[in-house]
Amino acid sequence: MKKNPYIVGLTGGIGCGKSTLAAAFGSLGIQSVDADYASRAVVQPGMPALTDISAQFGKDIILSDGQLDRAKLRQIIFTDVKQKIWLETLLHPLIRNWIVEQLHLATSPYVLLESPLLFEANQDQLVDTVLLVDLPEALQLQRAALRDDNDPAQIQRIVDSQMSREDKLARADWVFDNTLNPDTMADRVDLLHSTFLTLAKPSKEI
Repeated sequence: MKKNPYIVGLTGGIGCGKSTLAAAFGSLGIQSVDADYASRAVVQPGMPALTDISAQFGKDIILSDGQLDRAKLRQIIFTDVKQKIWLETLLHPLIRNWIVEQLHLATSPYVLLESPLLFEANQDQLVDTVLLVDLPEALQLQRAALRDDNDPAQIQRIVDSQMSREDKLARADWVFDNTLNPDTMADRVDLLHSTFLTLAKPSKEI
């Protein structure tokens, strides 16, 4: 019988560099499950959740190709807390189920759960240890604006809606300081990789 995998929760705010770090672990053969991708998978055309969202927010929330207009939805939920709560109540259980299924399909020595809302969505309950990619908020906002070409005010609203940097630092088991020279990333990832390999043997039985 296949054992449950050892799961490393990889989190950090918008613009902190989670995807870059996940790719670095990927180059070492470590698989990852992306909670952001899960949030898209459960609202694909034909999925019941998309029908519910259209009924709640109106047909204009659906693009001409049948996909969810995520930019428009983001604008709504980050200016209306009640709508945000409604959406999270609908989607979080669906996303969680998708994530759990994908985690248990992993075959690498351990698996990453990459999630910006690891703590906020209680997804930290699914993992064995938490790795936080950390940046000061000012630098986080700057990098996010450059990467996504988003309105800085919208990025600020996203940051404000998430758990504070201080609280994430207090809850994380490991912290990856992403203010350091990028040339040091490979060595620091190698060190973490060795640590997680040790922790994953034997894999935890849940």
